[in-house]
Amino acid sequence: MSILKNRSSIKTDRIILWVSVVLIVIFFLAPVLWQLLTSFKTNEAISAVPNIYFPAPNQLTFDHYLSLGLGFLRYVFNSAFVSIISTVICLGIGAPAAYTLARLKLPGENIIIACVLIVSLFPYVLLFLGLLEIIKSLGLGNNYISLIIPYTGINLPLTILVLRSFFQQLPKDLEDSAKIDGYNTISMLWNIVLPLTIPALVTTGILTFIFAWNEFIFALTFITRSEMYTIPVAVAQIGGTSVFEIPYGPIAAATVIGTFPLLILVLIAQRRIVQGITAGAVKG
Repeated sequence: MSILKNRSSIKTDRIILWVSVVLIVIFFLAPVLWQLLTSFKTNEAISAVPNIYFPAPNQLTFDHYLSLGLGFLRYVFNSAFVSIISTVICLGIGAPAAYTLARLKLPGENIIIACVLIVSLFPYVLLFLGLLEIIKSLGLGNNYISLIIPYTGINLPLTILVLRSFFQQLPKDLEDSAKIDGYNTISMLWNIVLPLTIPALVTTGILTFIFAWNEFIFALTFITRSEMYTIPVAVAQIGGTSVFEIPYGPIAAATVIGTFPLLILVLIAQRRIVQGITAGAVKG
C-alpha cells in the first residue's frame, strides 16, 4: 500500500509540475503569439467583435508588412549600428576596468566599487535633462554619437560589476603561471583571461545590446531626422489615415520585425548565455 501511495504521489507531483510549466509558458508566450497573429490578420479580423483568436486562411494577409516598405530596413540598420557600437565600446572599456578592480589592489577600491554600484542603480531617465543640455552645447543632435555615448555610459557600470565577479572566480594560479612564462598584464588579459570569460562577455554584451536596441526616450529626443530613427521611435511614428484610427496591423508587423533580430541573437548565443549565468552562480 505504501508503494502505491508513493507512486500515486509521484504521479500527482509530475502532473502538477507539467501543468505549472504549461501555464507559465502560455502566460509568457500568449502576448507574443497575439502580436504575431495581429501582424498577419486583415483589418476586418483585427476589429472583429468578438475577437478572432485563430483566423481563417482568408483572414490572413502580408499587407501590413508590405505597408512598412523597404525604408523600415533603414531603421533596423540604425538600431543595429548604435547597439553594436555601444556594446563593443562597453565591453572594450568594461573588461579591463573589471579586471583591474578584481586583481589589482587599488587605493580606495571599495569606494570605487560602491560608486559603480550606485551609478548602476541610478535611474537613467533622471540623466535626461543633463544629457540633453550636453548634446545641445556640443552640437551632437541627429548624430549616432548622441546615442552611442549615453548607452555606453549607462551600461558600463553593470558590465564592470558582472565581469568583475567572473574575474574573481578565475584561479590566480593560472595567471601566476602566465607571468612566469613572460606574459605582461595586457597580453595575459587578452590571451588567457578573456577567452576563459567568453560566456560572461556574451551575457553582458547581449544585455547591453538589448538595452540599446529597445531604448526609446533618448532616441526620440536626440534624433529628429526621420531617416535616423531607431526601431522604437519608428514604431511610435506609425500612424493611420486619420487621428481616430490606430493601425494595429502595421504596428504589430513593425514590432515583430524589430524583435526578430533579438530572437535570432539569443537563439544563436543561448549556450553561452546559460554558461554565463550558471558560471556566475558557482564559485570557481
